[in-house]
Amino acid sequence: MLAALAEGPSEIAHFSAAADCRSTLDCFSRLGVKIDIQGDLVRIAGAGLDGLRKSRRTLDAGNSGTTMRLLTGILAGQGFRSTLDGDSSLRRRPMRRVMDPLMQMGARIHAQEGGFAPLKIDGAKLARIDYALPVPSAQVKSTVLLAGMFADGVTSVTEPVRTRDHTELALAEFGAELDHEGRTIRIHGHPRLKGRSLAVPGDLSSAVFFLVAAMVLPESNVVIQNVGLNPTRSAVLDVLGSMGAPVNFVSIRGEHGELVGDVSARHEMLKGGTIEGDVIAQLIDELPAIAVLGPYTEQGIEIRNAAELRVKESDRIAVLGENLRRMGAQVDELPDGLRVAGRSAGRLHGAEIEPHGDHRMAMAFAIAALGAEGETLIHGAECAAVSYPDFFPTLERLVER
Repeated sequence: MLAALAEGPSEIAHFSAAADCRSTLDCFSRLGVKIDIQGDLVRIAGAGLDGLRKSRRTLDAGNSGTTMRLLTGILAGQGFRSTLDGDSSLRRRPMRRVMDPLMQMGARIHAQEGGFAPLKIDGAKLARIDYALPVPSAQVKSTVLLAGMFADGVTSVTEPVRTRDHTELALAEFGAELDHEGRTIRIHGHPRLKGRSLAVPGDLSSAVFFLVAAMVLPESNVVIQNVGLNPTRSAVLDVLGSMGAPVNFVSIRGEHGELVGDVSARHEMLKGGTIEGDVIAQLIDELPAIAVLGPYTEQGIEIRNAAELRVKESDRIAVLGENLRRMGAQVDELPDGLRVAGRSAGRLHGAEIEPHGDHRMAMAFAIAALGAEGETLIHGAECAAVSYPDFFPTLERLVER
């Protein structure tokens, strides 16, 4: 997104083949940005902050909530009307949380009743805003910061707890002027972004599935190279470590504003525990992988303060509970989380799993199945391609070794 708004060319190496990332590229292609894709190398001819052009077709964000929410912030400051839509799952995800601050800035956004896609966005001149996030959300924070580029003056966002800061780091890398004071981030309007050559680190949210797999399978170990270790993203490693997981950093270095390194993990009997409080906002995407680890721990795992899981690609609390019970786990579903019993409740057995089209559910239950007795069948497992098209081939190669 920032490369498209920058002046001059950008080259992005190790670009993901995930469907969500392709949705972003498709949207910007329709907005007049020239994009060349060669394997995992993407070249983008930046159009400048005011260089996007009206699309004659609806912009399709596919399954990507990040694409829809962040792009809404950019389109709100354009001089034309856009329609932004997605698949049936994305149409059920709440967009009012980004619409409200953008409309305070002067944006004109029309949605379906209840604040759901498709969104019709009439670009307008935006006004600066000082916005306090009512709930922790890196996506909402990023949306307001991106919209702030099109406003006069300085736009600020204050978050109740620290959330993932990839957007702030990327904005600074492309040349935007940002100030930080405690949990408040300020962006100065109308920056001149400059094209860059960048390399994307490996996605820790995807890597976690393989780290957990090593903990599930006896005599297993794994080393994952060149994975992003941003402190606002790596809380999951601290949580696993607190349960007794032997997770080690082999190396750490800085690249383009992000921390990158190699991480190792091996099988060990984990004690389990409770995950709650402020840390939840920093590992919301990793919670499915942690939840299915519950039956392989001594004490089990309890997750609280994670009501946000109910408005992801699926109601992840309900889907986790449903499918873990199918595999023989004892699960108590909570309004804002769940309680998964440990090893004393019995070994998991194979079952037919319904991920409800949710990529993280499909991957999580593939990991749960590794240590289960008997065969597990995951229906619609191809949904993993939303974030990780090569997940199952990669898992198969690792298990064969």
